[in-house]
Amino acid sequence: MAGSPKAVKGTVGTRRSSRTGHLASGQFSLAGSGSFVMRFMDTGGIVDVDRVADAFHMSKGQLAETAGLGAATVSKADRRTSPRAQTRVTEMLEIISRIREWAGGEAQAMAWYRSQPIPALDGRTPEALVKSGKAGAVRDYLDHLALGGFA
Repeated sequence: MAGSPKAVKGTVGTRRSSRTGHLASGQFSLAGSGSFVMRFMDTGGIVDVDRVADAFHMSKGQLAETAGLGAATVSKADRRTSPRAQTRVTEMLEIISRIREWAGGEAQAMAWYRSQPIPALDGRTPEALVKSGKAGAVRDYLDHLALGGFA
């Protein structure tokens, strides 16, 4: 695996990597998560939760639950743009972006995100970790696997 991490500032100050690596038995790319997330942003750089919900065939309530937000947060226009709402949805999208190729697509990546316990992270799912503000732990775990580390 060539290359060193390339930090790129996102809309909420998160880092992204340009490396590629292995996850379990498949290959995934850590590059391109920015373009995936950008797909869901409006011209002002705000994640459009309606677009996210539509893309994953979810109701706004389901999206709110998946991101660890209240239903009112994604239903009311003034709350959708709050830093907390934007951060949670962006973190969810970045993690899904990192594993979508390996998982076989966006729907499968969302299924992994919502249901796959990660033994190295106390058996918690990526969804549970993001809800509790620990998206960085999931990104670090994926970075570790991309570098050839064990799950």
